[in-house]
Amino acid sequence: MLRHLEIRDMLIIDHLDLAFQPGLNVLTGETGAGKSILLDSLGFVLGWRGRAELVRAGADQGEVTAVFDLPAGHAAHDVLQDAGIAAEDDLILRRINTTDGRKTAWVNDRRVSGEVLRALSDTLIELHGQNDDRGLLNPRGHRQLLDDFAAASPLVDATRSAWRALATAQKALHAAEARIAEARAEEDYLRHAVAELDQLAPEAGEEAKLDAARRLMQAAEKIREDIARAREALGLQGAEGMITDASRWLGGVADRAEGQLDAPMAALERVMLDLDEAQQGVEACLDALAFNPHELEECEERLFAIRGLARKHDVLPDDLGDFADGLRARLTVLDSGAADLAALTRAVADAQAAYDKAAQKLGAARRAAATRLDSAMAAELAPLKMERAVFATEITGADAGPDGIDAVSFTVATNPGAPAGPLGKIASGGELSRFLLALKVCLTGEDSDLTLIFDEIDRGVGGATADAVGRRLADLAQGGQVLVVTHSPQVAALGGHHWRVEKQQDDSVTLSTVVALDGHARIDEIARMLSGDRVTDEARAAARALMDA
Repeated sequence: MLRHLEIRDMLIIDHLDLAFQPGLNVLTGETGAGKSILLDSLGFVLGWRGRAELVRAGADQGEVTAVFDLPAGHAAHDVLQDAGIAAEDDLILRRINTTDGRKTAWVNDRRVSGEVLRALSDTLIELHGQNDDRGLLNPRGHRQLLDDFAAASPLVDATRSAWRALATAQKALHAAEARIAEARAEEDYLRHAVAELDQLAPEAGEEAKLDAARRLMQAAEKIREDIARAREALGLQGAEGMITDASRWLGGVADRAEGQLDAPMAALERVMLDLDEAQQGVEACLDALAFNPHELEECEERLFAIRGLARKHDVLPDDLGDFADGLRARLTVLDSGAADLAALTRAVADAQAAYDKAAQKLGAARRAAATRLDSAMAAELAPLKMERAVFATEITGADAGPDGIDAVSFTVATNPGAPAGPLGKIASGGELSRFLLALKVCLTGEDSDLTLIFDEIDRGVGGATADAVGRRLADLAQGGQVLVVTHSPQVAALGGHHWRVEKQQDDSVTLSTVVALDGHARIDEIARMLSGDRVTDEARAAARALMDA
């Protein structure tokens, strides 16, 4: 519920501080007094797109603050949570507009974007008027309105879930079909390449090993001669023989050297061990260099084959194994494609059946709700002096989508036998106002959290019809809050709370102000609406009669 609205320096308003109440709140005043400015200011703080020039002439900035009661469970709590704003009992929206067009907004003292304001607006305020293309006259919203009337949210959720499952299944099938088509187009290449790779069976790291072995074999003859000479130098005819002789000679005289030869002899023993290790290494190298000339040919043949396949497939030699695995996987898709496609096709068929069932169940609920809504509208239109008019909720087939297979539109025929058509095109101004009011009465739940605003929705009607409009507005305000801008004394007389919008002028400044009315002031205002500028006693009596009716 909108509890408080403060406006500073907006258009021709310097400062207004309004405290709205539950029930039917009525705003009256002469044409041009500034009633629409109040709505513009409220729309500004709610993030609605409207006039570009809002700041009052001579002021640096305009500012609007709106305070709403926010009971537990209100839909605005979800918007606040998504925006990371702590919820409180009061929701305070504040927005300023500078003369250079910059706009800044706060929610509970947290800076927010206009998008957050508009998301909150959808949970707080609903505006209706003769040019109402945001709400009931917008055909794109009729299906949602009917679903809300039908309390079909669980069925809508089930249909959306089935649609997502169907889309997922179709996507998987299309992807598999594309993979199989791609594999089939290159089947000959895949089978030849896999056979060629399987025959060669390259291993990771093999190319480097073959290259090292090839280079070693190519250099073997040259280096083998030097290694063989080194082996001779280390053997009995060389170092080993000489160290053996030295050890024998020293050993023969060691007992007479008083221990002086112990250390040299121990060193020679260590040298013999190291020499033996060196000889074994040299022998191993010579064995490695001893190769059959055909081995070099075979090594080069395999090395060149691996490098050739790597160039052919534009991969590194070490990646040939993984590349072959990838080709085999593509062949597997082709070879097992029929079975996979059959399973995916069955999954799509099952998902389609589930979606069709959910959409048909939702459609049945919509058709039943449409019948109830049409009956409810007939009952509402009669007191509004439109008992001959026919309201019909048309449900036609539509392309399948997340919200089902139904298109919904509200149509009217203003007289029996007249062709039915869209609500906004068939009805005249006064008729349209009454249609919208009746429709809103039918669609609004008993405990709506929205503040409903009706902007001159009673234009074009008077007398008993205007009284019927006022009573429908009063009924709609029971347990909630309705703000109505009206020129109708019948509607104003039924308000629970009444404000008059006035324009004050002097030589240099024009300002709009709002005055709360009660008692005699309210009687005089309704009398003015009945009789014009000259308020007579007869007009006051008529005003009292309207208020007491």
